[in-house]
Amino acid sequence: MDNIWEAAIPSLSQVTVSSNLNNEPVTIHGGDDSLRCIGVGTDAAVFQSIYAPDYAFKLYAEDKGSKIKIEEKVYNAIGGSPYFSTCYAAYDKFLVLSYEQGPTLFDCLLQGIHIPEQAVQDVEDARKYVRDQGLNPRDIHLKNILLQNGRAKIIDVSEYVLPGNDFRWEHLKKAYEDHYNLIDGKAVPFWLLETIRKWYNSWNKHFTSYEEFMKIVLKFTSFKKD
Repeated sequence: MDNIWEAAIPSLSQVTVSSNLNNEPVTIHGGDDSLRCIGVGTDAAVFQSIYAPDYAFKLYAEDKGSKIKIEEKVYNAIGGSPYFSTCYAAYDKFLVLSYEQGPTLFDCLLQGIHIPEQAVQDVEDARKYVRDQGLNPRDIHLKNILLQNGRAKIIDVSEYVLPGNDFRWEHLKKAYEDHYNLIDGKAVPFWLLETIRKWYNSWNKHFTSYEEFMKIVLKFTSFKKD
């Protein structure tokens, strides 16, 4: 066996991932006890194998397979930047990435883990680096950023070839600067984060501006400025 990660392929072949409507996370079918799901997105699920624990396997939904080669090219363009995970190989259904430890920023909010300003600055620097490579940093959100020893690492680059700005990071950064002090060190309930996430995914259908959206969020929650 030329590559250690190939030991995980038989187990991965037993897994099927299917996408869902309304930008909801994918659904996973099959698998065995040698695999642990470590992340779920709207296009793919990510697994770790006991046979190759240093790697993460991003298995795409069957109708999203065209994104595999695109994401591989983005990783090749990014190179060995410390702001991103490493891509080792691309197969028909999945990517082989470096396994990265640490909670996502979403998990940090759930568990009341402090998110330092340095992590926010790291994302800013990573976005600049990506632009310098001729790419477009998009789809940067709480579940795509890990916290590692107080620093940020971004783990999804699949939309960096698309045009336009989705403003997800800009809105997150502004919310951090304006309101994070209200929840810093507090565990935020999962149902509340999920409600806000779903509202945000359709905010431009129901709110005239991001500022109006945030006013409703603050009114809905018990968070108040001192």
